[in-house]
Amino acid sequence: MLVGVAQYAGRETDPEAALDPLSMMIDVASRAAYDTGLGQSLFAKVDAFFHIPSAYWTPANGAALVAERLGIDRRARIQNTGGGGEIGVLAANHLAAEIIAGRTEVAVMTGGQAWKTAERAEAAGVDLNWPTGGDPSGADERFGAVAQPMVSELEERHRLTRPIQAYPLFENALRAAQGMTLAEHAQRLGQMMTEFTAVAAANPYAWFPTERSAEELYTPTAENRMIGFPYTKYLNSVLNTDQAGAYVMTSTAKARDLGIPEDRWVYWWGGHNASERAWFASTRPNFAECPSMKDSSLGALGQAGVGVDDIALFDFYSCFPIAVRMACAMLGIDELDSRPFTVTGGLPYAGGPGSAYNMNSIAAMVERLREDDLSIGMVTGNGFFLTKHAAAVLSARPKQGGWNRPDALPPSASMNTAPAIPDESATGRGRIEAYTVMHDRDGQPTMGYVCGRLNGNGTEGRRFLANIPEDRDLLRDLLASEAVGRTGDVRQDPTTGRCVFAPA
Repeated sequence: MLVGVAQYAGRETDPEAALDPLSMMIDVASRAAYDTGLGQSLFAKVDAFFHIPSAYWTPANGAALVAERLGIDRRARIQNTGGGGEIGVLAANHLAAEIIAGRTEVAVMTGGQAWKTAERAEAAGVDLNWPTGGDPSGADERFGAVAQPMVSELEERHRLTRPIQAYPLFENALRAAQGMTLAEHAQRLGQMMTEFTAVAAANPYAWFPTERSAEELYTPTAENRMIGFPYTKYLNSVLNTDQAGAYVMTSTAKARDLGIPEDRWVYWWGGHNASERAWFASTRPNFAECPSMKDSSLGALGQAGVGVDDIALFDFYSCFPIAVRMACAMLGIDELDSRPFTVTGGLPYAGGPGSAYNMNSIAAMVERLREDDLSIGMVTGNGFFLTKHAAAVLSARPKQGGWNRPDALPPSASMNTAPAIPDESATGRGRIEAYTVMHDRDGQPTMGYVCGRLNGNGTEGRRFLANIPEDRDLLRDLLASEAVGRTGDVRQDPTTGRCVFAPA
């Protein structure tokens, strides 16, 4: 169970005065320890310490350095983690299993970023002398690291490498599958995400604690330019923040032995993790579905022994609205359900410090559940391009009975969805399955991305990935009405090796 949490949001604008990443981690870990009621004495009891590495901070071993400064015994399991927005929940699920199995008694996890300070320092020409060190042999493996790259060679060639390019593909595909018009869809995004801004406005750790109306969120303006259709700036996650979080986990018996007050206890009821079999975005057989997200969420509910209707509080990972809308679709929840979908305000408004957002969402969920000890909450994480997922069910009341066995969980949906195999030299007639149009800083369309299927002349059903010619009139035409289902011609550019799609 979780017995201590803490969050940090840095407001210092002078990069030389702002906390460095090591100081941030020490701050949140120490305050999480004090949140248990034990203070610094907790660290002498820690036998597992996990740390999410920070961008721009390159010590020899960040986890070992933080653990050393906290006074954690070198014999503890001291581990850096891999990257991905699911890693905080993934680690909580892993540590819970280790505690249940008796292999761990007291675990601490930290994570965060000083990305904004690094940006300010670069702009000002300031050399940040952030701490270095950490025993390189202290953690020679990364927990949760994956060997596969985030994007394929084909996606690299077509410059489809960034979240702001990939997530809109899924958003547009889901909109078309749901039969919404462009106007209805824009309004839905605003309706859903305005609730997130209201939560952020009341969150002292939110990066942008500003409540905005639905119209403000979806209407393109000079301040809220379109980035990757259909997402305006206010609908994109904010990663360049100075934020951090930490949590402490123990067994019930250990918490009682240490004298941690029961009003600090929030129980881990169940969790599950899953990854897409169709790993790369361009290989997804259906852009309007995310089977592994369904697997992780239903798996967590199954292990907890509850249904989705039993959950009072959600924190759905929210790097872009599609992550929330896809979660609703996979769980059968109305997108305008009265239950909150975030306890922080979400990544676009509370902020998402790289892979460490779940450090804040778990901490915020623990605090909310302590206030309402009858409620059950669910926290989810999502890594890469709707690729890796983790979910956990928590409550301040103890779970009755044991945990369901893995073989009692719902059958995997992801394993039944074979990847689509892209034709790397696609030519011929094709139809759009998913698309987006990127915009420059003046809000003008500059580049299009299309995933689709070829048809005719023996190519029926083969997947293609293509760019749309950099023709602003053509790109504006794609923005004027629904483009999913439109046909056109695919050809290969011999100079770049990229496929190009020209709508009919």
